[in-house]
Amino acid sequence: MATPRRVVRFAAQSRRRALNDAAPMNMMRTHIAMDPLPQQSRLVRKLSNFIPFSGADIEVLNSLCDHTETYRPDSDVVIEGETPRSAFVVTEGLACAYRNMQDGRRQIIAFLLPGDISDVHVFLTKSMDHSIAALTRLKLATIPRDKMVDTFFQHPRIAAALWWNSLQDKAILRERIVALGRRRARGRVAYLLCELWWRHHSVGLTQGQTLTLPITQLELADSIGLTPAHVNRILMSLRDSGIINLSHRLLTVLDLDALQEVGEFNSDYLHLEGASSETAKYFDRIEQAIHPD
Repeated sequence: MATPRRVVRFAAQSRRRALNDAAPMNMMRTHIAMDPLPQQSRLVRKLSNFIPFSGADIEVLNSLCDHTETYRPDSDVVIEGETPRSAFVVTEGLACAYRNMQDGRRQIIAFLLPGDISDVHVFLTKSMDHSIAALTRLKLATIPRDKMVDTFFQHPRIAAALWWNSLQDKAILRERIVALGRRRARGRVAYLLCELWWRHHSVGLTQGQTLTLPITQLELADSIGLTPAHVNRILMSLRDSGIINLSHRLLTVLDLDALQEVGEFNSDYLHLEGASSETAKYFDRIEQAIHPD
């Protein structure tokens, strides 16, 4: 049975306030600056890592982001047990998928960045098996079931890219299991920072080696099974080693190779190398058969 909504909110917000009272200023929540680029392009940018799109494909992808909703930081988007009615794309801000234990402890399952599609197949289920919350001010584009299904059947290249997106989501979860089961604490933190850096980089959200990272120590801890105090010590150790700099919600990876070595990180599981030419041609032929003109 899902934890009552009010209890979940109270427990999570109380823990967050307690952490912010004690956390260094560079890890406290601040307002996230909204990216000046057209945010619909984040979805195109992400999916283009797999397969190139035609102008018509890009118009369709942009049309999926026509209807948007805005959420305040620390507010719930959808609660475990609710009936899902649409998929959505993160267009601005940061969200997370999570589960709560009966005692109020939280496990963050995934961080959702601009361009991420949450639960593309979610309308196939009767109820949500997890919750989704805004970590910062958040803007989402909601995609109704009928529109998503029509996109799958009418636009094979987009369908292939959405399958790739689901593959990447599952690969990220598999890597999280490996991290929780086999990496030491320092390696878990380093691996997660590497993953976040590569995911931001893949949608054009890094400037050199720097990215905006408005994630608190509590949220990092809740995603990799550590305490906030332990995460804080590891972050300071990585900083003192000259590997990262974390200040005023900006993460600069000073030595990516060293960070990847500490985290035993290999970006191959993110599948950013794209589809083979044979696969791309296959979906081009299907597209031509559906739209011969």
